[in-house]
Amino acid sequence: MHIYIDGYNLIRQSADLKRFERQSLEAGRHALIAWLASYRQSKDHRITVVFDGWKEGSPVEERDVSRGIMIIYSGRGVKADDVLKRIIATSDEELLVVSSDREIASFAQRHGRASVSSPEFETLVNRAAAGDGREEKDDEDRFQRVGKKGPARRPSRSRKLTLTKIRKL
Repeated sequence: MHIYIDGYNLIRQSADLKRFERQSLEAGRHALIAWLASYRQSKDHRITVVFDGWKEGSPVEERDVSRGIMIIYSGRGVKADDVLKRIIATSDEELLVVSSDREIASFAQRHGRASVSSPEFETLVNRAAAGDGREEKDDEDRFQRVGKKGPARRPSRSRKLTLTKIRKL
């Protein structure tokens, strides 16, 4: 599975990473990459982080690799959201999109891709790092029927797809 992350969105949604960004954008990026690299050691997922470069970046999109994490800086005038949308629409691999941006999440859903909010992803990664196997049981328990029959308690097709991807985290 390939995980695509809206970098600044995750940094700004995370209490742990946000404090590094207060020092500087570069410190926030380095803290995110270090955190993801430690996660990648335990799981063999490909991880790509997309950062905005549209205000003060290079005129063209730039790519880099740091500690096994692929990094994409969008070109000047292009937002990271646009890069993520392009990847979602054109990629044919199994992927999970991490962003709390509703527009990105709904775009991923329309293209049959799973998406997870930034805080949810952070929780899942922290649980995986701690060796806590609760996340699968929690997700399954959440959708157990309680007294009523019918589809009202069943997760939607897109939620089932997301849960399948989450179990792989």
